[in-house]
Amino acid sequence: MADNVMTFRYVVKEVAIGEGVRASFMPKPFTEYPGVARMFCDILLPDGSPSYADPRWVLKRNLARASELGFTFYAHPEIEFFLLKERPAAGNRPEPIDTGGYYDHTPHSIAHDFRRTAITMLESMGISVEYSHHEGAPGQQEIDLRYADALTTADNIMSFRLVMKEVAIEQGVYATFMPKPFTDHPGSGMHTHVSLFEGDKNAFYEAGAEFQLSKTARAFIAGLLRHAPEITAVCNQWVNSYKRLWGAAERTAGAGGEAPAYVCWGHNNRSALVRVPMYKPHKGNSTRVEFRSVDAACNPYLAFAVILAAGLKGIEGDYELPPGAEDDVWALTSAERRALGIRPLPQDLDQAIRVMQDSELVAETLGEHVFDFFLRNKREEWQEYRRQVTEYELGRYLPML
Repeated sequence: MADNVMTFRYVVKEVAIGEGVRASFMPKPFTEYPGVARMFCDILLPDGSPSYADPRWVLKRNLARASELGFTFYAHPEIEFFLLKERPAAGNRPEPIDTGGYYDHTPHSIAHDFRRTAITMLESMGISVEYSHHEGAPGQQEIDLRYADALTTADNIMSFRLVMKEVAIEQGVYATFMPKPFTDHPGSGMHTHVSLFEGDKNAFYEAGAEFQLSKTARAFIAGLLRHAPEITAVCNQWVNSYKRLWGAAERTAGAGGEAPAYVCWGHNNRSALVRVPMYKPHKGNSTRVEFRSVDAACNPYLAFAVILAAGLKGIEGDYELPPGAEDDVWALTSAERRALGIRPLPQDLDQAIRVMQDSELVAETLGEHVFDFFLRNKREEWQEYRRQVTEYELGRYLPML
């Protein structure tokens, strides 16, 4: 059994379906079209070697590197998205399905019934869900997947997005993972909790240490902080991603919602890029760090690869972790942030691309093929965006100029 696979604008050839692919075979539940199934494939070249254009292989290659160092990389995503009354026609504004806020559990509401149906479908596919609730903005939902190894989690995210879209269609609404579809409401992210294990032992845990963080964990966080600007284009790959990160930052402190825009870490500090939660302080296997800039519209294979690579770079280079941020970083003045050594993330896709293109870390992590294609694709997207005359410009300038 074989399939032709198109990737990065060329045909790779026929791809044999092996045991690993068969293991991922899963009939789709609750579909009106019986006989439809999902599976995950690895793209191979005619000689049987992996295709360097395959994002799944990019992650596998970096996981193998972590394994050589004795680590297994685990991830747990908090996936946010919006439910709209319908898919907006061109030029029309999106309209959320409700006016609810955080933890609105109105029984038999559209959102409540949607989450219940979606979670049932996910779990019937073997995808375990940890939490779900209404998020802070009207129509905004969050569903958190349970911890798993990073490759399984990335696969689960791809299935998750498909399931959310399909359940929404069945219920007569529209699901979107666009990072910021509304000007006046927070955007949707994918805060990602990560940890490294050495066998059955959590390498991030050290009893008695500050926040129970081991030297390995502290170096991993330091790697994330040092290389965060370089990996931002991968973790936030759309023009719209930066509307979520930077939101209405100049108007009010915290107006970006819980989206981080500055490079720092802190214990339970939701304004920081890297947060160290302590939900179960005496349970070593629960020690983890949360990388908060990622949005759910990213390519999870590439995003997890660069997050892992940045952290491992910190471990291998024995990076020193700077002091943590205790204050709301959004509420600080620019001078106060500079005095604390807190740098901003790139403020738009163009800045992110320019930082990424000079990054040896990202080039090595993605491989030449994906690195070059990604940059070329994103430069084209940015130039297309720059050419647009927006409603803002027409409304503000046309009447007076």
